[in-house]
Amino acid sequence: MNSAQFKEYIKKQAYVEANSEAHLHMHEGAERARKITSEMNNAFRTAEDLRELFSELTGKKVDGKFGLFPPFYSDYGQNITVGKNVFINSGCCFQDQGGIEIGDDVLIGQQVVIATINHDLNPQKRGNMFFAPVKIGNGVWIGAHATILAGVTIGNGAVIASGAVVNKNVPENTVVGGVPARIIKTINLK
Repeated sequence: MNSAQFKEYIKKQAYVEANSEAHLHMHEGAERARKITSEMNNAFRTAEDLRELFSELTGKKVDGKFGLFPPFYSDYGQNITVGKNVFINSGCCFQDQGGIEIGDDVLIGQQVVIATINHDLNPQKRGNMFFAPVKIGNGVWIGAHATILAGVTIGNGAVIASGAVVNKNVPENTVVGGVPARIIKTINLK
């Protein structure tokens, strides 16, 4: 199984059994991601070097305004898509096998976690996994230490407060915070 086949499988099945071909592919992808992220994280890299390494990790060229402060961690890397003018601060962890789509002009704070996988609740099947993508709209700001869970869509212009755990979709131009996150206010654009 290659990355294109895996991504198509996830879109159709959204469930992977432990030790299946798809699961084994995930382990191969994780090894690849660890190799690339260790290059990012274990020595000084220029902004251009980091753009090149992130492009290698995702398999998609990022624009010249993409910014990343290491360290950065990814379980897979090949199912991350970023728009233009995106900044990812230090210590972020992206569990991206289920797909992470980041729009334009997005700011992601320190140590943000984006998770696209859940394990089966049945203890006899705990190694099996469910996948759901995370979609982040344009102009979103995600504060430090926030966690975005599988299946969440964040609307354009939204703000995720520091430390929030987002388990439901976030409407555009709102501020959410807390555990679990709830709407704190609507952003007045006038």
